Amino acid sequence: MAQTRRNLLLALFMLTSAPATAEWRGVDLSYVNELEDCGAVYRDSDGPVDPYFLFARAGANLVRLRLWVAPEWTDYSNLEDVRRSMKRARDAGMQVLLDFHYSNDWAHPGKQLRPTAWPPADDVDALARQLAAYARETLQTLEQSVGLPDIVSVGNEINTNLLVDEEEAEAAEIDWPRNARLLNAGIRAVREAAEASGQPMDVMLHIAQPENVQPWFDDALAYGVTDFDVIGISYYPKWSQLPLSELRSVLGGLGKRYDRRFAIVETAYPWTLEGVDEANNILGADSLVDGYPATPDGQAAFLAALRLSVARAGGEGVIYWEPAWVSSSCETRWGKGSHWENATLLDFEHRLLPGAKALLDP
Repeated sequence: MAQTRRNLLLALFMLTSAPATAEWRGVDLSYVNELEDCGAVYRDSDGPVDPYFLFARAGANLVRLRLWVAPEWTDYSNLEDVRRSMKRARDAGMQVLLDFHYSNDWAHPGKQLRPTAWPPADDVDALARQLAAYARETLQTLEQSVGLPDIVSVGNEINTNLLVDEEEAEAAEIDWPRNARLLNAGIRAVREAAEASGQPMDVMLHIAQPENVQPWFDDALAYGVTDFDVIGISYYPKWSQLPLSELRSVLGGLGKRYDRRFAIVETAYPWTLEGVDEANNILGADSLVDGYPATPDGQAAFLAALRLSVARAGGEGVIYWEPAWVSSSCETRWGKGSHWENATLLDFEHRLLPGAKALLDP
């Protein structure tokens, strides 16, 4: 415990002694509307509080929001829900990163499923036109109501082939001529929307786990996917082969190799291995890094070390995935409650943990 506290204090000292930058201190709040509708209440020392303002006052300056195309299994993370969330983020004074999943369901490596109403997976020309039209229409709708996002992620954890059917989802080899055609269609749609509005939007391409970034981007550039601004990276020790101690050197190499900005746009770490509901927690003991126990201080120390590694490598910052996915009466397809309650930035009373300060405090 004493060593954990020393690690935390050292990392925080080195962060506060570094020159001030326009660092991203982000939170993904895609679950908040649903949780509040299920009765979740967030608190500060004075009582119930709007979670967007809670995180903004803690130092968050960016909100990430996922968007599914036409999810029939949920009323959330659709266009209307995202519009509502964007307004809340803007009212709290935070920027917005819009995360297009280009699917009706969760998109991640090995599951980039084509929306069922879209053209067939083998009709690449029609599929590219559909993707571009959908992106343009979505951005135009948002512009007319709440304004455009500041950053747009063209896909979520796009390590594998985009917009495929289930039997092809886990193919190990990427069809790069097809992939590049679809990615460039999505990128052009964002650029066209920005030009029409006169408001700049950064384009992000997002890959899961740092060790996968170089081979993927080497291929992407070789096949003509070049018009992007930011490399987005998920980093979860549970699913990554890269130790935290080596993260800085790998990230620094990416910046030099591609001359692009980069950021960790998904991460999380457990602050306990306990739970308060029947839903099994996804991040258990197999998620822990030596020297960073599953305690509030251990989580804070991990996040301070991660933030410092990204900053020293020249990165834009860190975004925490689902810091507000607390336990509630909500049901998932796998249980009632939260599968992330032990890896939020909030305790079981829904108040901020020390990890929020470690990650978000300017």
